Amino acid sequence: MNTTAIVLAQPEHLMLSRLDLTPPADDDVIVDIEYSGISTGTEKLLWNGRMPTFPGMGYPLVPGYESVGHIVEAGRRARHRVGERVFVPGARCYGEVRGLFGGAASRVVVSDSRITPVSDTLGDKSVLLALAATAYHSVSGAGKRNPIIAPDLIVGHGVLGRLLARMVVVAGFAPPTVWETNPMRTSGAEGYPVIKPEDDVRRDYRAIYDVSGDARILDSLVARLAPGGEIVLAGFYTEPIAFAFAPAFMREAQIRCAAEFKKPDLLAVKELAESGVLSLDGLITHHAEPMQADTAYRTAFGDAGCLKMVLDWRHCQ
Repeated sequence: MNTTAIVLAQPEHLMLSRLDLTPPADDDVIVDIEYSGISTGTEKLLWNGRMPTFPGMGYPLVPGYESVGHIVEAGRRARHRVGERVFVPGARCYGEVRGLFGGAASRVVVSDSRITPVSDTLGDKSVLLALAATAYHSVSGAGKRNPIIAPDLIVGHGVLGRLLARMVVVAGFAPPTVWETNPMRTSGAEGYPVIKPEDDVRRDYRAIYDVSGDARILDSLVARLAPGGEIVLAGFYTEPIAFAFAPAFMREAQIRCAAEFKKPDLLAVKELAESGVLSLDGLITHHAEPMQADTAYRTAFGDAGCLKMVLDWRHCQ
């Protein structure tokens, strides 16, 4: 059994390859992928070779953790059954080719415990559940942060920033302010203002969520905090993060890192999206066939007008 997969042989060298799949175990399922999203955060770092070293890192690799498809075979110990449409947060089933994160393929073998059933009504927007869960986790910590202090300032108006802002609004909190410096990304707000940092006079924010990934931004954010305020680092940072101690000391600033999403986060945002409470509309801006993968990845990483690129695998089985 084999699959067609995106393979990063080395930084900025991508190819579409036919790979043998690891035989499924009794608690695995085989999923034919319909759509996979391209992440402009961690996948971009894999693409340009700037991803920090951590267990499992190395080339060649199959990227992708935003995939959705249908189960075509289920092991005897699997809870999910053939025909179910499921979200797949990646797979490791390619032998010597690393699955990091392993979802960008026409077919995957994955543990039944990792997948999440999703409604057909979401269509290709199901790939956005990973980013939605990331945004949800940054605020809720998989439901462990109580009381929740919602962001009143969000830095960055990409897909993650938009989802976070939408969640704040639909949860009934005061609409957050969103900073964005790129004029191509200032439109598309739903119930909250998007402004340039230099046009913002406030210096009393209680909770600032940075989703920009800019390691140099911390001092400017500390200057905007109210006493005892919190800065949440919800992006992914490749450079060391440093800040001037005295301003942070005077504000008694709190700085928190948001980790990757957990299964409870995914289940929570799935319910919000499927019920229509959380809109995923207007976030997917580009589509491509896997044969166009090289161009698609370059567009996703280099075109500010591309919020989310989705690969359509339906004709590659």
